[in-house]
Amino acid sequence: MTIIAAADGSALGNPGPAGWAWFVNDSCWAAGGWKHATNNQGELKAVLELFRATAHLDDDLLVLCDSQYVINSVTKWMRGWKAKGWRKADGKPVMNLDLLQELDEALAGRRYRFEWVKGHANHPLNEAADSRARAVSDAFQRNTPINAGPGWVREGDTPTPRRPAPTPATKARAVTVPPAARTRPAGPAHPELFAFDEPAESHTVALELSPDEHARLTGRAARLGVTVEELLRGLI
Repeated sequence: MTIIAAADGSALGNPGPAGWAWFVNDSCWAAGGWKHATNNQGELKAVLELFRATAHLDDDLLVLCDSQYVINSVTKWMRGWKAKGWRKADGKPVMNLDLLQELDEALAGRRYRFEWVKGHANHPLNEAADSRARAVSDAFQRNTPINAGPGWVREGDTPTPRRPAPTPATKARAVTVPPAARTRPAGPAHPELFAFDEPAESHTVALELSPDEHARLTGRAARLGVTVEELLRGLI
Protein backbone atom coordinates (compact mmCIF):
# COMPACT_ATOMS: atom_id res chain seq x y z
CA MET A 1 0.00 0.00 0.00
CA THR A 2 1.19 3.54 -0.74
CA ILE A 3 0.56 6.38 1.70
CA ILE A 4 -0.10 9.64 -0.14
CA ALA A 5 0.57 12.74 1.94
CA ALA A 6 1.27 16.41 1.35
CA ALA A 7 3.90 18.34 3.30
CA ASP A 8 4.22 22.11 3.40
CA GLY A 9 5.80 24.97 5.31
CA SER A 10 4.99 28.61 5.95
CA ALA A 11 6.89 31.63 7.23
CA LEU A 12 5.44 35.10 7.68
CA GLY A 13 8.15 37.53 6.63
CA ASN A 14 10.54 34.66 5.84
CA PRO A 15 12.10 34.52 8.33
CA GLY A 16 9.39 35.13 10.84
CA PRO A 17 6.65 33.21 12.63
CA ALA A 18 6.73 29.83 10.90
CA GLY A 19 4.73 26.65 10.64
CA TRP A 20 4.86 23.21 9.09
CA ALA A 21 2.24 20.58 8.39
CA TRP A 22 1.75 17.20 6.77
CA PHE A 23 -1.67 16.01 5.70
CA VAL A 24 -3.17 12.65 4.71
CA ASN A 25 -6.82 13.36 5.44
CA ASP A 26 -8.96 15.31 7.90
CA SER A 27 -8.40 12.76 10.67
CA CYS A 28 -4.70 12.13 9.96
CA TRP A 29 -2.46 15.19 9.98
CA ALA A 30 -0.06 17.12 12.18
CA ALA A 31 1.34 20.63 12.42
CA GLY A 32 3.82 22.64 14.45
CA GLY A 33 6.25 25.52 14.13
CA TRP A 34 8.49 28.14 15.65
CA LYS A 35 8.33 31.76 16.69
CA HIS A 36 11.06 32.57 14.16
CA ALA A 37 12.21 30.42 11.24
CA THR A 38 12.39 30.35 7.44
CA ASN A 39 10.02 28.86 4.91
CA ASN A 40 12.64 26.29 3.90
CA GLN A 41 12.96 25.17 7.50
CA GLY A 42 9.19 24.72 7.63
CA GLU A 43 9.22 22.72 4.39
CA LEU A 44 12.00 20.42 5.64
CA LYS A 45 10.40 19.96 9.05
CA ALA A 46 7.06 18.99 7.49
CA VAL A 47 8.69 16.18 5.50
CA LEU A 48 10.82 15.11 8.47
CA GLU A 49 7.80 14.82 10.77
CA LEU A 50 5.85 12.92 8.11
CA PHE A 51 8.60 10.30 7.92
CA ARG A 52 8.82 10.12 11.70
CA ALA A 53 5.05 9.71 12.05
CA THR A 54 5.08 6.78 9.60
CA ALA A 55 8.30 5.15 10.79
CA HIS A 56 6.39 2.22 12.30
CA LEU A 57 4.81 1.31 8.94
CA ASP A 58 6.05 -0.78 6.04
CA ASP A 59 4.07 1.12 3.40
CA ASP A 60 5.53 3.02 0.48
CA LEU A 61 5.29 6.78 0.92
CA LEU A 62 4.44 9.30 -1.80
CA VAL A 63 5.23 12.83 -0.62
CA LEU A 64 3.49 15.67 -2.43
CA CYS A 65 5.65 18.75 -2.05
CA ASP A 66 5.65 22.20 -3.63
CA SER A 67 9.25 22.92 -2.58
CA GLN A 68 11.88 22.24 -5.23
CA TYR A 69 14.47 22.95 -2.54
CA VAL A 70 13.29 20.03 -0.40
CA ILE A 71 12.88 17.64 -3.33
CA ASN A 72 16.31 18.46 -4.77
CA SER A 73 17.92 18.31 -1.33
CA VAL A 74 16.68 14.76 -0.80
CA THR A 75 16.88 13.33 -4.33
CA LYS A 76 19.88 15.15 -5.85
CA TRP A 77 22.12 17.02 -3.45
CA MET A 78 22.17 15.19 -0.11
CA ARG A 79 24.51 12.36 -1.15
CA GLY A 80 27.11 14.83 -2.45
CA TRP A 81 26.78 17.04 0.60
CA LYS A 82 27.43 14.09 2.89
CA ALA A 83 30.46 13.01 0.85
CA LYS A 84 31.90 16.51 1.25
CA GLY A 85 31.28 16.63 5.00
CA TRP A 86 27.95 18.40 4.57
CA ARG A 87 29.42 21.16 2.46
CA LYS A 88 28.26 22.49 -0.89
CA ALA A 89 30.28 22.41 -4.10
CA ASP A 90 31.72 25.86 -3.29
CA GLY A 91 32.94 24.59 0.08
CA LYS A 92 30.42 26.57 2.10
CA PRO A 93 28.49 24.78 4.87
CA VAL A 94 25.08 23.45 3.97
CA MET A 95 22.23 25.54 5.39
CA ASN A 96 19.66 23.95 7.70
CA LEU A 97 22.19 21.25 8.54
CA ASP A 98 20.42 19.94 11.65
CA LEU A 99 17.14 19.35 9.83
CA LEU A 100 18.87 17.80 6.82
CA GLN A 101 20.86 15.39 8.97
CA GLU A 102 17.75 14.35 10.88
CA LEU A 103 15.89 13.90 7.61
CA ASP A 104 18.75 11.82 6.21
CA GLU A 105 18.46 9.55 9.27
CA ALA A 106 14.67 9.31 8.94
CA LEU A 107 14.91 8.31 5.26
CA ALA A 108 17.17 5.33 5.92
CA GLY A 109 15.52 2.09 4.91
CA ARG A 110 12.30 3.75 3.74
CA ARG A 111 10.56 3.28 0.40
CA TYR A 112 9.47 6.68 -0.83
CA ARG A 113 9.25 9.06 -3.73
CA PHE A 114 8.55 12.74 -4.08
CA GLU A 115 6.16 14.41 -6.47
CA TRP A 116 6.27 18.14 -7.10
CA VAL A 117 2.93 19.93 -7.03
CA LYS A 118 2.40 23.59 -7.81
CA GLY A 119 1.64 25.57 -4.68
CA HIS A 120 -1.59 27.54 -4.36
CA ALA A 121 -3.05 25.81 -7.41
CA ASN A 122 -6.06 24.21 -5.71
CA HIS A 123 -4.44 20.81 -5.21
CA PRO A 124 -6.62 19.50 -2.33
CA LEU A 125 -3.89 17.80 -0.26
CA ASN A 126 -1.38 20.59 -0.81
CA GLU A 127 -3.96 23.23 0.09
CA ALA A 128 -4.87 21.32 3.25
CA ALA A 129 -1.23 21.12 4.37
CA ASP A 130 -0.60 24.75 3.42
CA SER A 131 -3.61 26.05 5.35
CA ARG A 132 -2.56 24.17 8.49
CA ALA A 133 1.05 25.35 8.27
CA ARG A 134 -0.14 28.92 7.71
CA ALA A 135 -2.51 28.64 10.68
CA VAL A 136 0.46 27.80 12.93
CA SER A 137 2.42 30.79 11.57
CA ASP A 138 -0.56 33.03 12.28
CA ALA A 139 -0.93 31.60 15.77
CA PHE A 140 2.72 32.28 16.62
CA GLN A 141 2.36 35.79 15.23
CA ARG A 142 -0.71 36.43 17.41
CA ASN A 143 0.74 34.49 20.36
CA THR A 144 -2.31 32.20 20.48
CA PRO A 145 -2.48 28.40 20.93
CA ILE A 146 -1.76 26.32 17.84
CA ASN A 147 -3.66 23.31 16.56
CA ALA A 148 -1.13 20.48 16.39
CA GLY A 149 -3.61 18.07 14.80
CA PRO A 150 -4.42 14.45 15.71
CA GLY A 151 -1.09 13.09 14.45
CA TRP A 152 -0.92 9.72 12.72
CA VAL A 153 -4.35 8.16 13.00
CA ARG A 154 -5.26 5.39 10.58
CA GLU A 155 -7.47 2.40 11.25
CA GLY A 156 -5.41 -0.68 12.03
CA ASP A 157 -2.21 1.24 12.75
CA THR A 158 -0.54 1.72 16.10
CA PRO A 159 0.12 5.43 16.57
CA THR A 160 3.64 6.44 17.48
CA PRO A 161 4.58 9.69 19.21
CA ARG A 162 6.23 12.34 17.10
CA ARG A 163 9.83 13.21 17.96
CA PRO A 164 10.30 16.93 17.46
CA ALA A 165 13.73 18.25 16.62
CA PRO A 166 15.17 20.77 19.09
CA THR A 167 13.45 24.13 18.70
CA PRO A 168 13.49 27.39 20.66
CA ALA A 169 12.27 26.51 24.16
CA THR A 170 9.17 28.03 25.68
CA LYS A 171 8.33 28.04 29.35
CA ALA A 172 5.63 25.63 30.38
CA ARG A 173 3.21 26.50 33.14
CA ALA A 174 4.37 25.42 36.57
CA VAL A 175 2.27 22.61 38.00
CA THR A 176 1.60 22.19 41.71
CA VAL A 177 1.27 18.54 42.65
CA PRO A 178 -0.87 17.93 45.75
CA PRO A 179 0.29 15.31 48.27
CA ALA A 180 -2.60 12.98 47.44
CA ALA A 181 -1.47 12.72 43.84
CA ARG A 182 2.07 11.63 44.73
CA THR A 183 3.28 8.05 44.98
CA ARG A 184 6.65 6.66 45.86
CA PRO A 185 8.69 5.75 42.78
CA ALA A 186 10.34 2.34 42.60
CA GLY A 187 14.00 2.91 43.41
CA PRO A 188 14.64 6.43 42.07
CA ALA A 189 18.12 6.93 40.67
CA HIS A 190 18.47 10.16 42.66
CA PRO A 191 16.34 9.86 45.81
CA GLU A 192 17.54 13.21 47.03
CA LEU A 193 15.41 14.83 44.32
CA PHE A 194 12.26 13.53 45.98
CA ALA A 195 11.19 13.89 49.60
CA PHE A 196 8.00 11.89 49.83
CA ASP A 197 8.40 11.16 53.55
CA GLU A 198 8.37 14.84 54.48
CA PRO A 199 5.23 16.37 56.03
CA ALA A 200 2.43 16.59 53.48
CA GLU A 201 2.80 19.72 51.39
CA SER A 202 2.54 20.69 47.76
CA HIS A 203 5.57 20.64 45.50
CA THR A 204 5.94 22.87 42.46
CA VAL A 205 7.49 21.31 39.37
CA ALA A 206 8.67 23.51 36.49
CA LEU A 207 9.82 22.33 33.09
CA GLU A 208 10.67 23.78 29.70
CA LEU A 209 8.95 22.59 26.52
CA SER A 210 9.64 23.32 22.89
CA PRO A 211 6.81 24.95 20.92
CA ASP A 212 6.01 21.58 19.32
CA GLU A 213 5.91 19.81 22.69
CA HIS A 214 3.77 22.53 24.25
CA ALA A 215 1.35 22.39 21.32
CA ARG A 216 1.00 18.62 21.57
CA LEU A 217 0.45 18.86 25.32
CA THR A 218 -2.29 21.48 25.05
CA GLY A 219 -3.84 19.67 22.10
CA ARG A 220 -3.97 16.39 23.98
CA ALA A 221 -5.50 18.09 27.01
CA ALA A 222 -8.15 19.70 24.81
CA ARG A 223 -9.03 16.39 23.19
CA LEU A 224 -9.41 14.77 26.62
CA GLY A 225 -11.47 17.67 27.92
CA VAL A 226 -9.12 18.46 30.80
CA THR A 227 -6.77 21.28 31.71
CA VAL A 228 -3.05 21.03 31.10
CA GLU A 229 -2.50 20.82 34.86
CA GLU A 230 -4.96 17.92 35.18
CA LEU A 231 -3.31 16.09 32.30
CA LEU A 232 0.16 16.47 33.83
CA ARG A 233 -1.06 15.37 37.24
CA GLY A 234 -2.54 12.28 35.63
CA LEU A 235 0.79 11.49 33.99
CA ILE A 236 2.61 11.92 37.30
